[in-house]
Amino acid sequence: MRASFVIAALVAAAVPCAQAADFGGQVRPQVLWQRANAAGPLAAANALQPDLAALPRDIGAVEAELRASVPHVNAVATLRTEHDLDGGATRSSAWFDELYASGDALGWQFAAGKRIVAWDVGYAYRPNDVVEQEVRRTLLSVTPQGRPMLMAEHFDATTAWTFVLVNPTKDRDTPGADEPALAARVYRRDGAVDWHGFARWGAHTHASLGGAFAWVANESTEVHASARWLARADTLALDPAADAAPLGLASANPWQRATTGPTAQLLVGGTWTNEQQFSLLAEAWWDGSAPSDAQWDAWNARNARLAALGAALPPGVPPLAVAGNLAWQANAFGASTNLRRANLYLRASWTHEKWEPALDMLYTPADAGRIVTASIGWQGDRVRIDGGARVYGGPSGALLAQVPTRRIVYLAATWSF
Repeated sequence: MRASFVIAALVAAAVPCAQAADFGGQVRPQVLWQRANAAGPLAAANALQPDLAALPRDIGAVEAELRASVPHVNAVATLRTEHDLDGGATRSSAWFDELYASGDALGWQFAAGKRIVAWDVGYAYRPNDVVEQEVRRTLLSVTPQGRPMLMAEHFDATTAWTFVLVNPTKDRDTPGADEPALAARVYRRDGAVDWHGFARWGAHTHASLGGAFAWVANESTEVHASARWLARADTLALDPAADAAPLGLASANPWQRATTGPTAQLLVGGTWTNEQQFSLLAEAWWDGSAPSDAQWDAWNARNARLAALGAALPPGVPPLAVAGNLAWQANAFGASTNLRRANLYLRASWTHEKWEPALDMLYTPADAGRIVTASIGWQGDRVRIDGGARVYGGPSGALLAQVPTRRIVYLAATWSF
């Protein structure tokens, strides 16, 4: 009921203003076939206690996105219905990706409401995307959900200043992208180079400063880089009491919110495109807010101890206790945007008439983990077809070989109106 009401409200608001409004959208049916990983802590937990932990499942979904704008008001709403293809439940939800009012006065542009404000110059990773904190490298191009904010912006032909108060009504201890913060960006175009400067003050993570540039060297080559210093960053950490408990078995989830820092995030990359529209993209980055190699070594060692305990249960130790601790180990995958601090990314793509094939790989040098994605798209006048596959892997000790998903195959059709 709520999902239908949200979309109906958007349509009802737009119809009376149809003469002055822009109205459009898209409908996208899609199917995801997902294979669960046979390795890693969740697989080990389910081996001890079947169906203890939820694993990736095959999903069919339909998304409808509606866009409407009238003078000084913009709205984007999404309605999504998905069904588990193995005969499971059907779920429906709806939300506004954007809903904000805007205006200008004294040479400044102002906006208030829920809006997408995405900054920085990287493709696979963006250290200075300090407002939106958008999820990168999604299988399909999706509209991210904006953040509640108040924004002021002033710009001329070469320079722009932007100030954003984001999540002003959230609790100061709210972690991640929902943290209340004040952020600022200055942008300047200097010939073939775009310069960016960033500053942010988070309610509990406090200060961060950053800078970035993108340089179009010639018709075929572009180079970009980004850097950020952070006083603090949100993460997850294992409670030391967990290993000190009898047999190392915690009685409650031992992975708790924590902060780390000061630290830094760095990215450098570039693109090359020839006349036939064949493109190569390469990026390398360092994320000091991700767990260290020593922390991941300790995580792997704890997994091994728990697995050995499950294989030879002492008298009086129920399988559920060991399985639960193994399942909790998967929480570490959400400690940071990146699993490893050092990352390499390569992407090759080609635009040929209506076809857009691409192949990319994310590689973590610390443990030789990798994510390989192959995709192809076909773009018509109003219809776009996308399909592809993503595979997670590496040596048995690699983090990306232990995540809950082993493989995703997807197919989607998008009709725009």
